[in-house]
Amino acid sequence: MFHLQAERERRTALAKETRNLLDQHPGAAWTNDHQKQYDERVAEIERIDEAIARHQKLMDLTAEEHVRTAVRDTAPTGTKDEAVALFDKWCRGGDNALSPDEWRAVRNTMSTTTDSEGGYTVPTTVATTILDALKAYGGMRAVADVIRTTTGEAMNFPTSDGTSEEGELVGENTAATDADISFGVKSLPVYKYSSKVVTVPWELLQDSSADIEGFVRDRLQKRLGRITNKHFTVGTGSSQPNGLITAASVGVTGAVSATAKITYDDLVDLEHSVDPAYRAAASWMMHDDMLKLIRKVKDTDGRPIFAPGYEQGNPGGAPDRLLNRTITVNQSIASPAASAVSLAFGDFSYYKIRDVLAVTLFRFTDSAYTKKGQVGFLAWMRAGGNLVDVGGAVKTFKHGAAS
Repeated sequence: MFHLQAERERRTALAKETRNLLDQHPGAAWTNDHQKQYDERVAEIERIDEAIARHQKLMDLTAEEHVRTAVRDTAPTGTKDEAVALFDKWCRGGDNALSPDEWRAVRNTMSTTTDSEGGYTVPTTVATTILDALKAYGGMRAVADVIRTTTGEAMNFPTSDGTSEEGELVGENTAATDADISFGVKSLPVYKYSSKVVTVPWELLQDSSADIEGFVRDRLQKRLGRITNKHFTVGTGSSQPNGLITAASVGVTGAVSATAKITYDDLVDLEHSVDPAYRAAASWMMHDDMLKLIRKVKDTDGRPIFAPGYEQGNPGGAPDRLLNRTITVNQSIASPAASAVSLAFGDFSYYKIRDVLAVTLFRFTDSAYTKKGQVGFLAWMRAGGNLVDVGGAVKTFKHGAAS
């Protein structure tokens, strides 16, 4: 039998032992036996992580269903859960499924689009849940500064780069030199995103035990989360957000090599390519394949530079660290390859993500879906992003060209 808490405690113990192994054997004290212990413990940590993830997902799904059922059965009229219940009822039966009183509740607390067009502005509770859940897709929302506005009007950030400015020493009766400050602007426009149509068969809609609201919401958040994270990461800035990797300048370019690689010196150089003013809150962001590559990198004394973390939910927990800084895995960044940019370092709060709080869902029952025995759902949202920085808060690593 799988004991989740026992496995978590074992993982924590292994991670602490691994960190202690690195800390207690610096320099020439690191031997092949220590490397073998390190590799074995990291491999066991990975096995435990996979097992915990599988069981935790099952437990979360079971608990969510129990809570959803209990809350809907006991919640008094007018609570936020009533809004979710109405949303579920509308998903199943469309506009005609709601009574006049229920439509009044919708208009009072949720707002609707034009009825004849089949539109429905997602309840505030559901909309916020979708936007919060998007953090799980890719990593940008977890580290960027997220701004939520009620409208999509223009938003600009005034900028001024004074990093090269300094005062002067003047002699007696000598006039001061002019040095006007130059100003610029970084814009943060929003763009319209579609989830693409989600189709649900009639059989599922007619089954009262099926969690239709949860099913639709899950698919919407995955689709919207993936496309927006991709654009927040590598968007071109032309008719789409200006991505972090696109906007940031290259801090270090790797050596020409037959295969993509990165060295300990590259990482140190990248860290110091960012001004100390930004490094206090700086961290790493990379593709998982890049993390795999970095885990094989050793310092000048032959010790692995990657330190495995242990669960943050436990007292004294800590995340994975690289050169004593946290790591964010973002699958929208390029994998290691010749001339690819697969690693970023800096203060990612200077990347601003803007959401316009109006996730709108449409329900389709026209002939195109009726012929297939389906009902279609489509969500729209507006969001934008840009690196609002002129001082080099984020720098990237670019692999050298292939030899």
